[in-house]
Amino acid sequence: MKVKPLADRVLVKLEKNEAKTAGGIIIPDTAQEKTQQGTIAEVGPGTEKDPITVKPGQKVMYDKYAGAQIKIDGADFLVIKMSDIICVIE
Repeated sequence: MKVKPLADRVLVKLEKNEAKTAGGIIIPDTAQEKTQQGTIAEVGPGTEKDPITVKPGQKVMYDKYAGAQIKIDGADFLVIKMSDIICVIE
């Protein structure tokens, strides 16, 4: 399935958290902290007020409670506004 965000929104592929501690204890999904990093998958066209300044493939950090989580072909994605992106990770 192909998803193209509208206006000043971007589609971020979420990173998986480590499911195991250093000591080998397995952490269930329900107890894991929500990730705040991902990779840009698609970008919208932007607006005059809020231009898009990231490109697909860039790794970013975003606000903790930003956006709407969706599942595409079994992978987790997040649709967020460009203003919810905190920084680009290089």
